[in-house]
Amino acid sequence: MTASSPTGSSLVERLETAAGQRLLSLFFGLPSWAVLGIAVYLTPDARGYGTHQQLGLSTCTLMQLTGYPCPMCGMTTCFTHMAHLEPVGAVVAQPFGVVLFLTTLLFASIAAVELVSPRRRWQRLWAWVSPREAKVAVGLILGLTAGWAYKLWQLGHFSG
Repeated sequence: MTASSPTGSSLVERLETAAGQRLLSLFFGLPSWAVLGIAVYLTPDARGYGTHQQLGLSTCTLMQLTGYPCPMCGMTTCFTHMAHLEPVGAVVAQPFGVVLFLTTLLFASIAAVELVSPRRRWQRLWAWVSPREAKVAVGLILGLTAGWAYKLWQLGHFSG
Protein backbone atom coordinates (compact mmCIF):
# COMPACT_ATOMS: atom_id res chain seq x y z
CA MET A 1 0.00 0.00 0.00
CA THR A 2 1.36 3.45 -0.95
CA ALA A 3 1.09 6.58 1.15
CA SER A 4 -0.73 8.40 -1.64
CA SER A 5 -3.43 5.79 -2.18
CA PRO A 6 -5.44 3.84 0.37
CA THR A 7 -6.04 1.03 -2.12
CA GLY A 8 -2.35 0.43 -2.70
CA SER A 9 -2.36 1.37 -6.38
CA SER A 10 -0.76 4.45 -7.86
CA LEU A 11 -2.56 6.90 -10.12
CA VAL A 12 -0.78 5.45 -13.15
CA GLU A 13 -1.91 1.93 -12.22
CA ARG A 14 -5.49 3.13 -11.77
CA LEU A 15 -5.45 4.83 -15.18
CA GLU A 16 -4.49 1.48 -16.73
CA THR A 17 -7.89 0.04 -15.80
CA ALA A 18 -10.96 0.30 -18.04
CA ALA A 19 -12.43 2.86 -15.65
CA GLY A 20 -9.18 4.84 -15.84
CA GLN A 21 -9.27 4.75 -19.64
CA ARG A 22 -12.80 6.08 -19.55
CA LEU A 23 -11.74 8.83 -17.15
CA LEU A 24 -8.94 9.86 -19.53
CA SER A 25 -11.48 9.83 -22.35
CA LEU A 26 -13.72 12.22 -20.46
CA PHE A 27 -10.70 14.41 -19.62
CA PHE A 28 -9.77 14.76 -23.30
CA GLY A 29 -13.21 14.27 -24.78
CA LEU A 30 -15.29 16.85 -22.94
CA PRO A 31 -13.29 19.89 -24.08
CA SER A 32 -12.91 18.47 -27.60
CA TRP A 33 -16.65 17.78 -27.92
CA ALA A 34 -17.44 21.24 -26.53
CA VAL A 35 -15.16 22.97 -29.04
CA LEU A 36 -16.57 20.97 -31.94
CA GLY A 37 -20.15 21.58 -30.79
CA ILE A 38 -19.55 25.32 -30.56
CA ALA A 39 -17.99 25.30 -34.03
CA VAL A 40 -21.11 23.63 -35.44
CA TYR A 41 -23.33 26.20 -33.68
CA LEU A 42 -21.49 29.29 -34.97
CA THR A 43 -21.58 30.83 -38.43
CA PRO A 44 -18.21 31.64 -39.99
CA ASP A 45 -17.53 35.37 -40.27
CA ALA A 46 -17.02 36.36 -43.91
CA ARG A 47 -14.01 38.52 -42.97
CA GLY A 48 -12.03 35.37 -42.02
CA TYR A 49 -11.82 36.41 -38.35
CA GLY A 50 -14.17 37.63 -35.64
CA THR A 51 -16.43 34.56 -35.45
CA HIS A 52 -15.68 34.36 -31.71
CA GLN A 53 -17.73 37.54 -31.21
CA GLN A 54 -20.91 35.47 -31.70
CA LEU A 55 -20.10 34.01 -28.28
CA GLY A 56 -20.29 37.44 -26.68
CA LEU A 57 -16.52 37.90 -26.66
CA SER A 58 -15.05 41.26 -27.60
CA THR A 59 -12.95 42.00 -30.63
CA CYS A 60 -9.30 40.99 -30.46
CA THR A 61 -7.47 43.27 -28.03
CA LEU A 62 -4.20 43.06 -29.97
CA MET A 63 -6.02 44.03 -33.18
CA GLN A 64 -7.75 46.93 -31.41
CA LEU A 65 -4.55 48.26 -29.83
CA THR A 66 -2.05 47.70 -32.63
CA GLY A 67 -4.01 47.01 -35.80
CA TYR A 68 -2.21 43.67 -36.06
CA PRO A 69 -3.90 40.30 -35.61
CA CYS A 70 -2.97 37.93 -32.79
CA PRO A 71 -1.25 34.60 -33.59
CA MET A 72 -4.59 32.77 -33.22
CA CYS A 73 -6.44 35.13 -35.57
CA GLY A 74 -8.97 33.25 -37.67
CA MET A 75 -8.90 30.01 -35.64
CA THR A 76 -12.54 30.12 -34.53
CA THR A 77 -13.59 31.00 -38.08
CA CYS A 78 -11.47 28.14 -39.43
CA PHE A 79 -12.94 25.64 -36.94
CA THR A 80 -16.44 26.80 -37.83
CA HIS A 81 -15.80 26.36 -41.55
CA MET A 82 -14.41 22.87 -40.90
CA ALA A 83 -17.38 21.93 -38.72
CA HIS A 84 -19.66 23.04 -41.56
CA LEU A 85 -17.65 20.89 -44.01
CA GLU A 86 -16.20 23.93 -45.79
CA PRO A 87 -12.47 23.10 -45.95
CA VAL A 88 -11.63 25.76 -48.55
CA GLY A 89 -13.10 28.50 -46.36
CA ALA A 90 -11.21 27.03 -43.41
CA VAL A 91 -7.86 27.13 -45.21
CA VAL A 92 -8.52 30.69 -46.38
CA ALA A 93 -9.41 31.77 -42.82
CA GLN A 94 -6.41 30.15 -41.11
CA PRO A 95 -4.44 27.27 -42.69
CA PHE A 96 -2.89 26.07 -39.43
CA GLY A 97 -6.35 25.96 -37.88
CA VAL A 98 -7.15 23.00 -40.12
CA VAL A 99 -4.35 21.02 -38.44
CA LEU A 100 -5.63 21.98 -34.99
CA PHE A 101 -9.23 21.14 -35.96
CA LEU A 102 -8.21 17.70 -37.22
CA THR A 103 -6.25 17.13 -34.00
CA THR A 104 -9.31 18.11 -31.96
CA LEU A 105 -11.44 15.78 -34.08
CA LEU A 106 -8.93 12.97 -33.51
CA PHE A 107 -9.05 13.50 -29.73
CA ALA A 108 -12.85 13.64 -29.78
CA SER A 109 -13.01 10.42 -31.80
CA ILE A 110 -10.53 8.51 -29.64
CA ALA A 111 -12.40 9.66 -26.53
CA ALA A 112 -15.75 8.47 -27.89
CA VAL A 113 -14.40 5.06 -28.89
CA GLU A 114 -12.48 4.63 -25.61
CA LEU A 115 -15.61 5.40 -23.60
CA VAL A 116 -17.43 2.54 -25.30
CA SER A 117 -14.54 0.13 -25.69
CA PRO A 118 -11.41 0.99 -23.68
CA ARG A 119 -8.32 -0.45 -25.36
CA ARG A 120 -5.50 1.83 -24.15
CA ARG A 121 -5.61 4.04 -27.24
CA TRP A 122 -4.40 7.04 -25.20
CA GLN A 123 -1.31 5.11 -24.14
CA ARG A 124 -0.64 4.05 -27.73
CA LEU A 125 -1.02 7.64 -28.91
CA TRP A 126 1.33 8.85 -26.17
CA ALA A 127 3.82 6.07 -26.99
CA TRP A 128 3.89 7.34 -30.58
CA VAL A 129 4.13 11.05 -29.65
CA SER A 130 6.56 10.73 -26.73
CA PRO A 131 9.76 9.98 -28.69
CA ARG A 132 8.77 12.73 -31.15
CA GLU A 133 7.65 15.37 -28.65
CA ALA A 134 10.36 17.89 -29.57
CA LYS A 135 9.52 17.55 -33.27
CA VAL A 136 5.80 17.83 -32.50
CA ALA A 137 6.40 20.96 -30.38
CA VAL A 138 8.58 22.57 -33.06
CA GLY A 139 6.00 21.67 -35.70
CA LEU A 140 3.22 23.27 -33.66
CA ILE A 141 5.25 26.44 -33.05
CA LEU A 142 6.27 26.69 -36.71
CA GLY A 143 2.71 26.00 -37.83
CA LEU A 144 1.33 28.69 -35.54
CA THR A 145 4.01 31.14 -36.71
CA ALA A 146 3.35 30.38 -40.38
CA GLY A 147 -0.40 30.74 -39.82
CA TRP A 148 0.16 34.10 -38.15
CA ALA A 149 2.43 35.27 -41.00
CA TYR A 150 -0.27 34.20 -43.47
CA LYS A 151 -2.88 36.18 -41.53
CA LEU A 152 -0.62 39.24 -41.43
CA TRP A 153 -0.17 38.93 -45.20
CA GLN A 154 -3.88 38.33 -45.79
CA LEU A 155 -4.80 41.47 -43.85
CA GLY A 156 -2.32 43.55 -45.82
CA HIS A 157 0.47 44.01 -43.30
CA PHE A 158 3.20 42.88 -45.73
CA SER A 159 2.22 45.10 -48.64
CA GLY A 160 4.62 47.83 -49.61
